[in-house]
Amino acid sequence: MTSHFLSELISFLDGLPEPRIVMSADYRIIAANAAYTREFGGGREIVGRACYEVSHRFSVPCDQAGESCPLKLSLEAGEPQRVLHLHHTPRGEEHVAVETSPIRDETGEIVYFVETMRVVRQASSRAAARGLVGRSPAFVGMLDKMMRVAPSNAAVLLLGETGTGKELVAHAIHEASARADGPFVAVDCAGMTETLFEAELFGYEKGAFTGATHRKMGLVEAASGGTLFLDEIGELPLALQVKLLRLLETGTFRRVGGLDWLPADFRLVSATHRDLAAMVQAETFRRDLYFRINTFPIRTPALHERSSDIPLLAESLLGRVDRKPGRRFTEAAQAWLSGRRFSGNIRELRNLIERASLFADGDSIDVAHLVEMDDSPPAPAAVADGSGFAVDRVIPLDRLESAYLDWARRTHGGDAASLAERLGVSTRTLYRKLERRE
Repeated sequence: MTSHFLSELISFLDGLPEPRIVMSADYRIIAANAAYTREFGGGREIVGRACYEVSHRFSVPCDQAGESCPLKLSLEAGEPQRVLHLHHTPRGEEHVAVETSPIRDETGEIVYFVETMRVVRQASSRAAARGLVGRSPAFVGMLDKMMRVAPSNAAVLLLGETGTGKELVAHAIHEASARADGPFVAVDCAGMTETLFEAELFGYEKGAFTGATHRKMGLVEAASGGTLFLDEIGELPLALQVKLLRLLETGTFRRVGGLDWLPADFRLVSATHRDLAAMVQAETFRRDLYFRINTFPIRTPALHERSSDIPLLAESLLGRVDRKPGRRFTEAAQAWLSGRRFSGNIRELRNLIERASLFADGDSIDVAHLVEMDDSPPAPAAVADGSGFAVDRVIPLDRLESAYLDWARRTHGGDAASLAERLGVSTRTLYRKLERRE
């Protein structure tokens, strides 16, 4: 490939708004466009250095340092490859989506690679006043899936324990989508009656029922051009699942008391802490609706799966809830938080921090402030040989069963059907027990 072609390529990339670099197969940066120099350069020399040195401060390629290397993947596959990395920038480390594309010469041989960087604005690897925060492998894995699906119009199903921040994830997907300028409309499906569901989602005409003194726009209509977020979709009764399925299949709806079918224009994101696959088997959730909403499932990790993020989350949450700005945790307090198991996940962590901030009068928050009024339920634990279950005091039987089911689900790690088999009950019986306790 001639130097003339290379200079033309560099000139072309320089006019593009996204940060891009040209690299050789030995990881050396041959050129960087103006956007890359501005976004990632920080006044340092870029050309001639190794990409992994600039982006990660590594002394070896990413794949030799425990990371996925998009250049190596692209070389092996012979086509573009994309990964999500934590990159060093003049602002500190940031989540960056990296796409590497091979450039071939006249004979078809790969001679260069063009790497495109897109900073993920919807999540922070440092303490932040809002939005998603994290840098653990579990968090980065979730974020990668979010950024892959966000530009599409595919229906997303967020799965995970309660308190893991599913609404924040849904909002981040919306902000990263082509519908970001449109509305984000959240609907809590828990406790919805048939009349309320139709009136809230579809709206109603004047005179449709007693008290309908004017036409009301429904949430489906309000979400036009944006994202409709159905939280706790697993709580919808079967009768309402049918109405939702019709909306999704036809893309139309009718206001209560209305005659005209109106077009719906929204991107669907749903969330639940239920095991919907088990509910389908137990015939408490429609199979056709399950496949309609489950185009792209994303699991939001529990806090114990991303425990290395706890100090970062704690600092972020303190800044969000504390009425006295600038306070910090003591080292002992951070260690205590990092060693604690939060069954309520981020929501429980936030409540604990907000409570501690109200007890603290000084410039720091210590362990004593965190344990004040600690009302967490007794945690089940394995006995010494790791084969059993125990609690540390006598508790009511219903709470014992609830605690045991929590422990069994964490310990088993499989799906609800196999857990039910090990417990000696049917999947439907297990689901009913879980539903009663939740």
